Amino acid sequence: MLVFANNEKSQAVVLADRIQETLATEGVRVSRAAVGQSASDIESLQTVDIVVSLGGDGTVLSCARLLAGHDAPILAVNLGQFGFITEVRQDEWYDTFDAYRQRRVGLSRRLMLEARLLRDNECLATCIGLNEVVVAATGISKIVNLTASTSRGTLGSYRADGLIVATPTGSTAYSAAAGGPILHPDLDAMILNPVCPFTLSNRTLVMPGHEVVRILVDHTQRTDVVMTVDGQEVYALEADDVIEVRRSNHQATIIESDRRSFYEVLRSKLHWSGGR
Repeated sequence: MLVFANNEKSQAVVLADRIQETLATEGVRVSRAAVGQSASDIESLQTVDIVVSLGGDGTVLSCARLLAGHDAPILAVNLGQFGFITEVRQDEWYDTFDAYRQRRVGLSRRLMLEARLLRDNECLATCIGLNEVVVAATGISKIVNLTASTSRGTLGSYRADGLIVATPTGSTAYSAAAGGPILHPDLDAMILNPVCPFTLSNRTLVMPGHEVVRILVDHTQRTDVVMTVDGQEVYALEADDVIEVRRSNHQATIIESDRRSFYEVLRSKLHWSGGR
């Protein structure tokens, strides 16, 4: 087991200690890593068979990118304020772990995105994200000019604060705040969502997961533009740059809670009202 903790949260360090002590009595080998470490810094990553993420949804996003290419499932324990991915509370970690090893809970396999930054037909960067890829201006209230297309043709030109390409997992994050639809996280789909488009007819589009989205930064663009991945990795863009976003060959595997479903989390987090 690998415990992947956000060490900026004091309760994450305390809980990591408790997990290590508890499982040591059962003969489970536990290693530890922290947010900010790279895959090359973690010697046990190649052999780990389960990862416990301690933090909020942001910690899970970092963990998922770190594990890309590995099959280890993530037990996401919520220590944050608002978690859609982290369904397991900190006092439930052992029960969920025990239910997983006894095969009494399922696994949710989540689509991840691969983004490639192309400049003059050369790939400058390739990155993977679980939530979304965003192309936007660096400042507030600055419109960017972007053209989006797929393998089937051009979707259109956008004058907007930016464009979001989101996964079903990311549909409850920035895309939802920008008015996008909420998708079940197990769906094989992508969302293209303009942020505050200047033209009101520009609408959110849900596409099958096999599509490839190309976003071109207009050659007249003067405002500084960046690409962000999961809100955690940032790349500066230039006019005529192209960002290709496609379904990654890697998935994030999340251990499901046996206490609550995705719909129950939605109802609780979004304060939906209704009957008893």
